[in-house]
Amino acid sequence: MERSPNYSQLSLPLVFLAVLFLSSHVVIGQSKVIVRESPPPTLEMDAAGELVEYLQRTLNARLSPSPSLDIDGDFGRNTQRAVELFQISRDLEPTGRVDAATWMALGKLIIKDEPIDDVQRFNRQRLPREPNDALIGLPFLTCKAWVITDASTGEVLWGENYNKAIDIASTTKIMTAYLVLKYAETHPQVLQEVITFSKRADGTPGSTAGVRADEKISVGELLYGLMLPSGNDASVAFAEFFGGRLSGQEGSSADESYDLFIGLMNAMAKQLGMNDSHYVNPHGLTAKGHLLSASDLAKLADAAFDIPLFRQYVNTRQHATGVTTVDGPPRRLTWKNTNRLLGITGYDGVKTGTTTAAGACLVSHGVRDGNELFIVVLGASGSSARYADSRNLYRWAWNQLAQAKKNRRGRWLLK
Repeated sequence: MERSPNYSQLSLPLVFLAVLFLSSHVVIGQSKVIVRESPPPTLEMDAAGELVEYLQRTLNARLSPSPSLDIDGDFGRNTQRAVELFQISRDLEPTGRVDAATWMALGKLIIKDEPIDDVQRFNRQRLPREPNDALIGLPFLTCKAWVITDASTGEVLWGENYNKAIDIASTTKIMTAYLVLKYAETHPQVLQEVITFSKRADGTPGSTAGVRADEKISVGELLYGLMLPSGNDASVAFAEFFGGRLSGQEGSSADESYDLFIGLMNAMAKQLGMNDSHYVNPHGLTAKGHLLSASDLAKLADAAFDIPLFRQYVNTRQHATGVTTVDGPPRRLTWKNTNRLLGITGYDGVKTGTTTAAGACLVSHGVRDGNELFIVVLGASGSSARYADSRNLYRWAWNQLAQAKKNRRGRWLLK
């Protein structure tokens, strides 16, 4: 006899779900499903529990071919990708988050696998296998989008989904730093000017430079705090400090200056030909409409590398400085660069980024045997995966370029 789910064992979101659906779950044949009267809570990366199991079973049934998700109750990268594929198949925005619209499109939630009537037949079943892995070709990757560009010409050499605008997390700060350092090229004295941290900057969530409200630090030193530990607080401080000045509206309030700075980010993106991009903030915390493409990030990195000081900042592995406190002695801050590739010969920048929506991202620059490349990896499955993806792409690309030179033939372009 089949038992109903034990709702007393569910987590709070599932208790809420059970209350909504207690009167509406039914048995159809031998397969139990939930017929929803209202959508369940939103699910996204890192969610866990029985509701995620229901989602995984339902995605396996709805998608063709089936993603064959493990029914483990963990909302990881594979589940997120399956959600995105389902959303695309239903003309929904591929956010990877299971919101009300996605729940409605999914229809009945399958909460239990079909029973096995013939155990012996099931055990004898021969499952299909894919062919052997090819010994040549692209490396296996975890990322959503990637691109490889020639740093000397800006040409896109290879890539996948590289013109698709998606979340990019803290790689956003490349533009923030670029605007400041572009101005500093003609106004070098600005690097000595002092920024007084606002409460808004200090209160910015996420990765931080660690400067507190009312403390003072020079522009030049805070750039290390922006690019090494990926200080969200530093990005807000720069927007408040430079927005009015760079837009020709000095005297603007901090809030007005912040908004002006975002406008400048988008204006510069347009100037650089970044046609698949739109900025909403200076740090990259998830926000509606804050989306860029991998190819546009490569264009930006290429432009930024024309500024020697930018290259210096993003190639610095650690930096210590001091801030002036309100009523005490100077306070020491130490920052370490989040980019692990800097510990390997041949790599010298540029910026990491990680959020739940964006996954793990990395914009990097590498040189080997005279071949200078930018590689952008967006939406990798984890922090270590972004480095594995990037290094595998570098090795593959450098080998392709070496073979092309040896054989005196053109590059294989995968676009």
